[in-house]
Amino acid sequence: MKKGQIFEGIIEKVEFPNKGKVYVPEEDRYVIVKNGIPGQKVKFIVNKFKSGNAEGRLLEVLEKSEKETRTPVCSIFPACGGCMYQTMSYEDQMQMKGEQVREILESAMAPGKTFTFEGVKASPKEFGYRNKMEFSFGDEYKDGPLSLGLHKKGSTYDVLTASDCKLVHQDMNKILMCVLEYFQNLGASYYKKMQHIGYLRHLLLRRGDTTGEILINLVTTTQENYDLTPLVEQLLALQLEGKIVGILHILNDSLSDVVQSDETKVLYGQDFFYENLLGLEFKITPFSFFQPNSRGAEVLYTIVRDYIGDIHDMTVFDLFSGTGTISQVLAPVAKEVIGVEIIEEAVEAAKENAARNGLENCRFIAGDVFKVLDDIEEKPDVIVLDPPRDGIHPKALPKILDYGVDTIVYISCKVTSLARDLAMFQARGYEVVKAVAVDQFCETVHVETVCLLSRKEK
Repeated sequence: MKKGQIFEGIIEKVEFPNKGKVYVPEEDRYVIVKNGIPGQKVKFIVNKFKSGNAEGRLLEVLEKSEKETRTPVCSIFPACGGCMYQTMSYEDQMQMKGEQVREILESAMAPGKTFTFEGVKASPKEFGYRNKMEFSFGDEYKDGPLSLGLHKKGSTYDVLTASDCKLVHQDMNKILMCVLEYFQNLGASYYKKMQHIGYLRHLLLRRGDTTGEILINLVTTTQENYDLTPLVEQLLALQLEGKIVGILHILNDSLSDVVQSDETKVLYGQDFFYENLLGLEFKITPFSFFQPNSRGAEVLYTIVRDYIGDIHDMTVFDLFSGTGTISQVLAPVAKEVIGVEIIEEAVEAAKENAARNGLENCRFIAGDVFKVLDDIEEKPDVIVLDPPRDGIHPKALPKILDYGVDTIVYISCKVTSLARDLAMFQARGYEVVKAVAVDQFCETVHVETVCLLSRKEK
């Protein structure tokens, strides 16, 4: 088998996150082909070899899968990379994700060890669930008209206008089209990340699922200058179900393609919005982390609370605590909760939210978990971990395990990172008691996993 060869075959299964396995009989080997659905007959080109495994790029779906029982609800599916599985029933999506999580965790078990897998919990909303969406400016093809939306599948450059994205509330689609048409009429340029020239970068939209409050964040460089007053007036005139509470102009001249702020100008209203979760109110700022599926987060945190058990006289460490949502959900039933988070803006939001919710037994510390643990005098009885996608830094994990607490609950948005970390947990005397997947990201390849770990008695 060589690069450039073209083959056809059936996707037998899809492994996490979206790696389709296609058997090629003439070569007697499997090829990994991304962006497919189990059961599809596909044409693909071999484009690389990684650790001895062949990988192919999908060229064409020759025959649909029998699992594709639905028509797409979005006009740019399947070209858009925003979601993968619209044509599969929601039940089939969850079953596939559950099998992926179970297989990965089973492969991480120490010899002779087992655990209880509790399947997949559904999101209360399959569509329109996202409270945050980051859209990019660009063009759909080289030198084409200005577009605003999501990248084409497999492309870092081509951007498809997401005028009817079904992952978000229709309010966001209306705002997106208003912003796009405004800048199309002005003839404004978009930022080209290779040449580092251009004006328009991103449109970051956040909308409270329970409150309907909307925060609009327009991200540009300083390379051009426009009067944005007419845009503000047009946005405020839109017929929306929710209410715009803030319109911000974020200036970002960094060379890297990340959404960040060198300077933020408030064009209208305020630089935050409110969202409610499990009876608590949270103030959320443009860059503070908050679970992107509010109703799904309630399912997730209810499971965490159940897994952690009775903590009424215990001290809980909530490590990688973000805006402190988990800390505040646990605080009413704990003696004390201490959250540690590296992003200072998120920590300030957490402190403010805890005060707003009348929680006096929550404390939040800004800093790297690896360093902060050395300075905390208290010792935890229970630890909750909710690290970034890449898992826990290998230097921080031993410090966490040194506390020797009986119960640890690990929340992971990338189950392969969790599986890697489980090796050290088990080596240090912890057993995986049970785990469950929570479908926070319907139609996509992603899924959250909650894992309960218990220290063996000496």
